[in-house]
Amino acid sequence: MTQLESKGVEASAKRTLTGSLGVTAIVFMVVAAASPLTVIGGAAPLGMLLGNGIGFPALYAISAVILLLFAVGLAAMTRHVPKPGAFFTYVGYGLGRSTGLASAWIAMLTYTTIQVSVYGYLGYILSVTVQSLGGPALPWWLMSLATIAVVGVLGYRHIDLSSKVLGVLLVAEVGIVLAMIVVVIASGGAEGLSLAPFEPANIAAGSPGVGLMFAIAAFIGFEATAIFRDEAKDPNRTIPRATYAAVIGIGIFYTLASWGLVMAWGPSSVLEVIAEDPGTFIIATMARYLGPFGEVAVNILLITAMFACVLSFHNVVTRYQHSMANAGVLPDKLGAVHAKHLSPHVSSLVQTVTAVVLIAVFAVLGLDPVLQVFTWFAGVATLAIAILMAVTSVAVIVYFARTKKDGRAWNTVIAPALGFVGLVLSAALIVAYFPIMVGDVDAGGNPVFGAVSWFLLGLVVVVPIIGYAQAAWIKNRRPAAYAKLTDSIAG
Repeated sequence: MTQLESKGVEASAKRTLTGSLGVTAIVFMVVAAASPLTVIGGAAPLGMLLGNGIGFPALYAISAVILLLFAVGLAAMTRHVPKPGAFFTYVGYGLGRSTGLASAWIAMLTYTTIQVSVYGYLGYILSVTVQSLGGPALPWWLMSLATIAVVGVLGYRHIDLSSKVLGVLLVAEVGIVLAMIVVVIASGGAEGLSLAPFEPANIAAGSPGVGLMFAIAAFIGFEATAIFRDEAKDPNRTIPRATYAAVIGIGIFYTLASWGLVMAWGPSSVLEVIAEDPGTFIIATMARYLGPFGEVAVNILLITAMFACVLSFHNVVTRYQHSMANAGVLPDKLGAVHAKHLSPHVSSLVQTVTAVVLIAVFAVLGLDPVLQVFTWFAGVATLAIAILMAVTSVAVIVYFARTKKDGRAWNTVIAPALGFVGLVLSAALIVAYFPIMVGDVDAGGNPVFGAVSWFLLGLVVVVPIIGYAQAAWIKNRRPAAYAKLTDSIAG
């Protein structure tokens, strides 16, 4: 950073992202990361089958309430901390530079694992689709690598291009799901319309911790609205509005859509249908209610939805790396901005290479792209994000208690505290049921913490420790750099 700073304003501008994204564009970016059709077609059936059965739709509503409470404090911070970086920056302001750096690494773990998990699932879907159309039987990992290449090209260019691509794909995938819901309601469903998914007994049935993991995972990405601060138009208004819109919109849509899936087959039959083949459940449902057109359309849109998801997460991760580089904790070159595309192009290239390496490792290990790559690493990402948001909630409370910059008790104390409680309880449930998700169970189907569970859970512990260790090293060995870190993260 010193060399760039010595070149004056011109160099500084080359490290600053710019743009004019409005509320709608940012909402498209983060909702696309949530990937509505991927959630409804892939995660929701698994949430019902492995989680709490027909009570699963209610967990989307519960998750939305918890995350909306968290979003209140997050929105307050965006108004008083005018810097991108989201959790990385906000935790640093509230709880200190070391904890801020640790949170940055947890965020990197979250977005890297969720992105690579979807790359695995998408590679599998593409390989099956190509073969079903009469093409060669290509390995899933080859299709994943091809997808990474396309995402890398789009991520290298200006953010406006990505937002336009994501906007078109998002409208299409949401549209077909809403069309299915309308037809299900109009037809009265398979066994009549009811509120059975919201009955307390059904919500608490089965393995609610696994169900909650799938539910919270569906929201990952909404908090990234703050990452796009430098590229937003009127960020003090745009970012809070986009955050609230994303949480409320995602929550309503997922709750309604998953309820529609239960009604489409009936509370007494839906789990049996899902068990036959969770991967094709959404296709069978579309074929039943929208006919051949719906079946073909959802096949195509499921692929584009997953593509939109990985493209959005790629943009998020590259901007996290960009913020961390400008704070002096990642190589300086990652903070560079392309002169023409105004994108963090070096960071984008590094993220592309990271994804390639991880997919290659999974392929060499012979992991199943859906049951292992997708399920395992989506679980890691969900637990990590729940912990990260809980820490951020504490940071919000501490920051405003210390600075007195905002006297609104609801925004700075009550809502963040309630969100913290909900997130901690969610994280505890996810840990308790984590072995079931990865297949570590005894003969009776009870969770047992085996090698796989401990390894995956260990990632969530080891990664932030690396952040603390890095902060200590910078402080002791490079005090001048630590001073810059202080200025970059917290004021």
